[in-house]
Amino acid sequence: MLPRRQDFGMKKSGGPRNSPVINFRTTVIPGSVRRSSAVLPSVLTFLVIVASGGLLLMIEKGMLSSMETPPPRGTGKRQEFMRQVGRLSPGAEDVDSQILQEIRNRTIRSMCSQKNMPHSIMSLTPLQRKTLLQHILVNDQYHFLYCYVPKVACSNWKRVLKVLNGVLESVDVSIKMDHRSDLQFLSSFKPEQIQYRLKHYFKFMFVREPMERLLSAYRNKFGEIKSYQKKYGVEIVKRYRKTRAKDATVKGDDVTFAEFVRYLLDTDAEHMNEHWMPVYNLCQPCAVSFDFIGSYEHLERDSEFVLQRIGAPPHVRFPERQTWYKPVTTETLHYYLCTLPHKLLRELLPKYILDFSLFAYHLPNTTTEHCRH
Repeated sequence: MLPRRQDFGMKKSGGPRNSPVINFRTTVIPGSVRRSSAVLPSVLTFLVIVASGGLLLMIEKGMLSSMETPPPRGTGKRQEFMRQVGRLSPGAEDVDSQILQEIRNRTIRSMCSQKNMPHSIMSLTPLQRKTLLQHILVNDQYHFLYCYVPKVACSNWKRVLKVLNGVLESVDVSIKMDHRSDLQFLSSFKPEQIQYRLKHYFKFMFVREPMERLLSAYRNKFGEIKSYQKKYGVEIVKRYRKTRAKDATVKGDDVTFAEFVRYLLDTDAEHMNEHWMPVYNLCQPCAVSFDFIGSYEHLERDSEFVLQRIGAPPHVRFPERQTWYKPVTTETLHYYLCTLPHKLLRELLPKYILDFSLFAYHLPNTTTEHCRH
């Protein structure tokens, strides 16, 4: 049986953060949203004030025109190689990106410094710690940790890791991706080895607009993957369609988005499937001081930054999107959210409020006027 709804909340303990985290989008948090979590509106308001204050201060002091673009980190050979093939241009980071990075740094530092937030992996509950360690991939040769987030290009990053490990000759090798074999997970190490790597290795992750990621998971898993239709779809249909509760012919291949959302509302975040579990629960960015948080919206640029930073060989590149890939367009997301009963959306957003606030994504506009257009 699928787990029933539990109170939204996590065990947390305080502690400061001082690790740089990078992103390229602003945070805009509209008016009050009904919350079923312990994340109070006052905390979110505080974050917005801090973030906005940083931008206003920079504008006031004329820092927009005086800031210089830092050179990309990484090996000179790789930078020169990428320029030759036309995939890297000098000064690729513009001034606006630097300002937004600073806003995001302030936001995460402010949120994670709250007394209820975890300050290390030992502050997490056993379940939270298990989930985290099972989602961090390790590369000892290039000394980095990658927290993978399903539906945020993690399959392609796993290809990159397998190339770096020498398992694949190229990211273009046509094989079905095995998400477990030939990969090293942080959960396989002893406690002292885990702490050493968390302290000394370069740590990164990638995030995506929360509702877009959710919709991508819904369309992929319930529209294409029979194992998910059988494991989750059948139970969802039987639970939320009273006329089908005892129907043995249910296949689970016609789950509506509204039914999927109702299932999410009845499931505790910590017990969700990884494809729709909030990113915060997967990677615990307050317990782990990530050095870089890339954006799905700037996937190619951010991935190249990471490859430079870890010193990857020039021939190793991030894979291009496959021709069969079906992106979630702005119009598609707009349609699904605007046709969702407003009550469900109001209850859904608090489930992912930390993903919105920590990773600098604005809440979706689903007002009647906006949806009409």
